[in-house]
Amino acid sequence: MKFADLFSLLEARKSCRSFQSEVPLKPEEIKMIINAGRQAPNPLNQQPWSFVVITADEIKKKLRQAGEKAKQAVLDNGGPGWVGGFSIDFIEEAPLVIAVLVDPRKGGLGDYFNQPAGSIQAGSACMLNMMLAATTLGFGTLWFTFFDPAEVRPIISVPDNLEIVGLLFVGKAAGDVPSSRRRDPVIYADRFGVDYESV
Repeated sequence: MKFADLFSLLEARKSCRSFQSEVPLKPEEIKMIINAGRQAPNPLNQQPWSFVVITADEIKKKLRQAGEKAKQAVLDNGGPGWVGGFSIDFIEEAPLVIAVLVDPRKGGLGDYFNQPAGSIQAGSACMLNMMLAATTLGFGTLWFTFFDPAEVRPIISVPDNLEIVGLLFVGKAAGDVPSSRRRDPVIYADRFGVDYESV
């Protein structure tokens, strides 16, 4: 890839919420996506991540149920009403789900100065790398965090010492994926609040 192609790739990546369930990924494609995640920057090269590759329909069904519980919890606690109509069919449609887990004990030196989120930051970079790799291979992706971790943990047997960064849904998109409007950047010069454009 030419470096200039990266900018086109960044614009091509979109959040896909409808997948062709009948088009599975090949094992080598799954390995390529995960290997891309493993190239992400991380504190002290501790590489805090691990992955659960999910293709079993019965597991996806349970994840769907966890998603429905999350929707109801939002509504029960006065959350926005649109959540009730938010379709999570993609949970069972996507041929591949990858759970990205991290070990919070592998967050670098941040614990010494109130920066404990190093492992989550590394896991997030890992997740984005995987999304970009999947996009390059022609797949749609969705980074999903709309769930109660306590509900998802037992479904995929996540140990208590690990945290769930998110679930990555991957598959061929079912139709065109709409683009999200990007807001104007908020940029300051040297100090917060100093207008960058006026410098």
